[in-house]
Amino acid sequence: MASQTAHRQTTRWTMLATISLAVVLSFSTWFSATAIAPELKSAWALSDAEAGWLTNGVQLGFVIGALAASLFNLPDLIRMNRLMAASATLAAAANAALLLDPGPLGAILLRMVTGMALAGVYPPALKLVATWFVRGRGMALAAVIGAITAGSSLPHLVRGLTSGVDWHVVIIASSAASLVAAILFLAGTREGPDAFGKAVFDPRQIPTVLADRNLLLVNFGYFGHMWELYAMWAWLLAYLTAAYQAHDLALSASASLLTFVAVASGVLGCFIGGFCSDRYGRTATTAGMMIVSGICALLIGFAFDGPLWLLVAIVILWGISIIGDSAQFSAAVTELADRRYVGTALSLQMGIGFALTILIIWLMPKLALLFGGWQWTFSVLAIGPAIGAASMLILRGRPEALRLANGRR
Repeated sequence: MASQTAHRQTTRWTMLATISLAVVLSFSTWFSATAIAPELKSAWALSDAEAGWLTNGVQLGFVIGALAASLFNLPDLIRMNRLMAASATLAAAANAALLLDPGPLGAILLRMVTGMALAGVYPPALKLVATWFVRGRGMALAAVIGAITAGSSLPHLVRGLTSGVDWHVVIIASSAASLVAAILFLAGTREGPDAFGKAVFDPRQIPTVLADRNLLLVNFGYFGHMWELYAMWAWLLAYLTAAYQAHDLALSASASLLTFVAVASGVLGCFIGGFCSDRYGRTATTAGMMIVSGICALLIGFAFDGPLWLLVAIVILWGISIIGDSAQFSAAVTELADRRYVGTALSLQMGIGFALTILIIWLMPKLALLFGGWQWTFSVLAIGPAIGAASMLILRGRPEALRLANGRR
C-alpha cells in the first residue's frame, strides 16, 4: 500500500511537470505576433488598429473556441491528451502560416485560428491536472497558469535575443515549440484517478449561474483581474518602448527583454498565489494580489521618465502580482458552484472574462492617443483590480466562503 501511494505521488508530479512544460511550449504562439508587432507594422503596412488585432484576434478566437469546445463537450468526447495534442498542432500550423505573408486580414484570421486552437489546450490542461490533484489543487492549477504565463513571455525573449535577426525567427521558434508540445501531450500525459463528471456548457443554466450571489462575486473578481491582465501583457512592449525613448536608451532588445522578464516573473506570482491560496485562503489571496497589482498600475506612470530602476522594479512587481491570483478564481467556482452547473459556470466565467479583454486591448491605444502618450494610460487598468478586490472581500464575509480551500476563505 505504501509503495502504491508513493508511486501515485511520483506519477502525479511527473504528470504536472509534463503538462506544464507542454503548455509552456504551446502558448509560445499566443503573443508571437505581438512580440514582433513593430516589424509586422512596417513589413505589412499595418495601421495601429490592425496591429492591435494581431493580439485581439487570438483573444476572440479563444473565446469562440472555448465556448464551442464546452458546448459540444469535446473534452468528454475526445481524450484530453489527444485533444490537446491536436490543438497544439493546429496552433503551430496557424502560427507558421504567418510566414506566408498573408496580409492584414489573413494575419488576423490566422491569429483567430491560433486562439481557437489554444482553447483546446488551456481548459483541458486545467481539467487534466485536476484529475491528479485533489489536495493541493490550488497549487497544481497555479502551476498550469504559471506555464501559460511562461509560454506567453517566450516570444519576447526570442525577439530580445535575436533583435538583429529577421522577425521570422520568432514565428519559426514558437511554431516548432508548439509541435514539440503536441508530442508531449500525446505521448507523455493521461487522465488521473480522480476523474470529473461531465462539465457541459448549457445556455439554459446561465440564469441560474447568474442568480448565485457567491458565484457572481467570484466572477466580478475574475472580470476585474482580466480587465487588467491581458491589456498589460499586450501593450507593455509599446509602453516600455515609449519609456525607453523618454530615457533616450536603445530600444528594441532592451524593451523586449524587460517585457519578457515582467511577464515571465508572473510564474513566481502563480506559485506564490497557489501557496497562499491553499494556506491562507482564496479570497485573501486574490484580493491581496489585486490590491498590489492595482497600485502598480497607478504608480507606473510616475516612473515613466525616471528613474529607470524604479520603472523596472514596478514592472516586475506588477508582473508577479497581476497573474498570481488567476488560477484561484477557477478553483473557487469548482468549490462554490452546484455540481449540476459547474461546467456552465466555468465556461461563462472564462467566456465573459476573455471577451472583456478584447474590449480593453482595443481601447488602450485609443486612450494613449487621448492622453497624448502611454505614460498615464495604464492607470485605467487599476479600475479592474479595485472592483475585483472589493468583490472578493465581500465574498470573504459570507458564510459560504468557508467552502473555499477546505475552510480557508
